Formats: sequence, C-alpha cells, structure tokens
Amino acid sequence: RLAATSVASRIASELDSPLGALVGYQVRFNERISESCCIKLMTDGILLSEIQSDPYLSKYEVIIVDEAHERSLNIDFLLGYLKRILSKRKELKLIVTSATIDVENFSKHFNSAQVISVEGRTFPVETIYKEIESDHFEKELSITDNVVENIASIISESSGDISQVKDILVFLSSEREIKETAKALRKKRLTNTEILPLYARLPQSEQNKIFQAHKFQRIILCTNVAETSITVPGVKYVVDTGFARISRYSFQSKIQRLPIERISQASANQRKGRCGRIENGVCIRLYSEHDFNSWPLYTDPEIVRTNLAAVI
Repeated sequence: RLAATSVASRIASELDSPLGALVGYQVRFNERISESCCIKLMTDGILLSEIQSDPYLSKYEVIIVDEAHERSLNIDFLLGYLKRILSKRKELKLIVTSATIDVENFSKHFNSAQVISVEGRTFPVETIYKEIESDHFEKELSITDNVVENIASIISESSGDISQVKDILVFLSSEREIKETAKALRKKRLTNTEILPLYARLPQSEQNKIFQAHKFQRIILCTNVAETSITVPGVKYVVDTGFARISRYSFQSKIQRLPIERISQASANQRKGRCGRIENGVCIRLYSEHDFNSWPLYTDPEIVRTNLAAVI
C-alpha cells in the first residue's frame, strides 16, 4: 500500500500531472484513478483479484512485477498465471524486477527470458559487524540497548561536522520493538534529532512524514516495510538488527503465526542498499559476519510456509 501510493505520487510529480490523471493508484479500500490514467500502480492482491473479472488482463499492455524476490503468495500466484497469459497474449509485455532476484530461476520459469542488469547503487557502503552477546532472555532488551548505543555513537561522531549530519534508518522486528526503542531514545534526550516510526499499520498521514522536508537529523525506526516497499530519502546510516517477523502456518495449531526470525542474506543486502543512494553510506549490522554467511541466500517462498486458502 505504502509503495503504491508513494511511487504514484512521485511519478505524477515527475510528469507534472495531478495524481489520478495520467498516473493513479489502487490499494485496498482506496484508489485514485480516472479514465485518462495511463499508468496504474497497485498491490499484488489487487491485480490478482482483477483476474476474476478480466482473465486475460486485456486492459494492460505492460505489467511490471516489482520486488519479485520476496516470493509472497500473491506474487507466486501472479507469476504462474502471467506465464499462462503470455502464451495467449503475444503482445503483452511483462517485466519482473528486483535488486536481489534469483535471476536464473526466474528467467528459466519464463522460458529463458532475457535478463537485463541495471546498476542501481552508485556509492560505496561500508559494512560494520557488531555482534550482540546475550542469552535468550536478555536478547530483546539487549537489541534495544545496542540500537540506542549505536545511534548515540553515530550522532556523537557526526555532531562536529555538519556535512555528516545525515538520517539514520534502523530495522527492527516489530511495532512493539519500535515503540520501546523510541522510548529509550527519547530518554537519551539527543539534541537536534527527530524520531519517526514506520510500520505497515501506521496511518498514511504518519507514514508520509518521512518524505517531508525537515530541519533536524532523523532517526527512522522501521520494520521490513522499508526494506523493499519504499526508499527513504537522505539516509546515510543503516542499523540492521537482522530480525523480522516471518509469516508461517502452524500445521499442529492450524493457525497462521508471525514469529520473529533471522532474515536471509538477500534481505540483509536489501537493507544495506537503503543507504549509499546519494553519498557513501555506512551499514552497521548487529550480528557477526560468520552468522551472516550461515544464513540462507533467500527467504523461503511464502507458498511453502503459509496456508493457501486465502489466495485460492
């Protein structure tokens, strides 16, 4: 939702057109589109639902599936269905994009489709590993303490040089962890800083604050919504805890769960890529390089770890 609305606004602005005229968006319970729209941004769930009324997606000439590496349930169903449509609609163009995509498998799925590599990151990013040493019971408290300690260290080092006062993006695992970290940071009374939370359930008016002009150094505390959905402008530092909530279906209890787990190498590299967009960046990873190398290359596709009933 956040990606669709923010990107639609950006494209409309670049084209000097009102949102909803040439460029529009459609998300659940909200849309800004008109008959004159040439470009429509939507969530994968919206496109999947459109197949019910338009099996060949005949009103679209080009379809772009972004962040395909996430392998969400909706994306996997879409990629399978779009492959069938392509055999019947020769004029339809499909573009599948991602910064950390498994190129060989995706190309093979679409009958050895052409692969185009586009260099995105233009500035080097320094990676610093800082492993958290704690037992299981102290882990959550230790993560918050380490995040606060590293943020305070960044601000202290950059306070003497105005050119180094850049925004900090912190990846946490949950909304509760964001609120606890924000509370701990406020107790530090850091000067000339602004603390902004960012997670999926946050009202859109609050989410949009990250795109607004600001005077102070911003500390943006986010879940993995900022990993791929949006690019936060002006970020020089990334602090990565290495955790995220991963949706899994429990066969024993017959319920969908959201346990906090270690991320994959692809997700870690996506987080690292949030800095280094406008100048040299620094990514502080709160885990060891050995741990990182032991993680799976990609996150398990959602289709193998979730209940399929919702999509079917």
